[in-house]
Amino acid sequence: MNLRGMNNFIFVASGALNFFGEGWNFHRLYRLFFQKGFNFDGATFVSKTTTLNERKGNMELDANLQPLSLLPDCVRAYPVKGVVLNSVGLSGPGAEALFARGLWQRRMRHFFISFMAVEAIKELRVEEAKRFAEIFASELPSFSTRVGLELNISCPNQEHCPLSLIDDAIDQLQPFAGLDIPKILKVNALTPIEAIVRIAASGMCDAIAVSNTIPWGQLPDKIDWRKIFGSAVSPLKHLGGGGLSGYPLLSIVGNWIFEAKYQGVSIPIIGGGGILRASDVDYLHANGADAVSIGAVAILRPWRVKGIIERARQLYGGV
Repeated sequence: MNLRGMNNFIFVASGALNFFGEGWNFHRLYRLFFQKGFNFDGATFVSKTTTLNERKGNMELDANLQPLSLLPDCVRAYPVKGVVLNSVGLSGPGAEALFARGLWQRRMRHFFISFMAVEAIKELRVEEAKRFAEIFASELPSFSTRVGLELNISCPNQEHCPLSLIDDAIDQLQPFAGLDIPKILKVNALTPIEAIVRIAASGMCDAIAVSNTIPWGQLPDKIDWRKIFGSAVSPLKHLGGGGLSGYPLLSIVGNWIFEAKYQGVSIPIIGGGGILRASDVDYLHANGADAVSIGAVAILRPWRVKGIIERARQLYGGV
């Protein structure tokens, strides 16, 4: 999949390797015990999602942008069950502080910076996007390689969101229209496909990435929350319930992509969610994904990362 000269067949989902690709403290053990398998070479890095301003979120970070807590209360991993529940809340120092470190600018392989506007009012979210676009534009000349944007957006109200999502996404993408960089819109699999059809037709973005996490309790006909967690109450209820990653998302994302293609989404779709083994790449490929994205596997099955990337390379002809 070529996005404005950047060839990509597999992405590392936002958050999986922190803001600059350095990963998380526990990855040191993974690299020690899974030297051959825990290897992201060949995948396109996507930064942890930043907000415009500093945001404490639910995971306090130290000066090196690592969690202060060894086991953050906002993340619950269940390796045997193949799922992760998190309510990190977009913790981070803010865009200007991240650009000021100069680490993005020194990367030598193309990558994407993930951004999300978080204000409660649409007009203020658009202003956030405008300000981030200004900062991004001013920094572009100092980058050592090609860089793209992932605009992270979600639909909070399924009953009334299609038109508001279209307007929100297009209005937030508009400030980046003058930047000659690839733009990916990231949504979750709750997003109505008719909204994506119209967003894709607008020409404002180059690809769609699906799926962000699924909020607690959603899609009960497809996700047996009680069976997975042993309760109808989220273990992260005190933090809003959290969002689910892991194996249940695979079929949901596959079906969403198939339907999106059938309904005429005209731009590439990156399928992510529930990829825990190499054969899962085959499943999304068969359902029409133009590229894939891995995230939860880096926590749940770290020894399989390299094999998944190699399988994606075989299917998509990555170079």
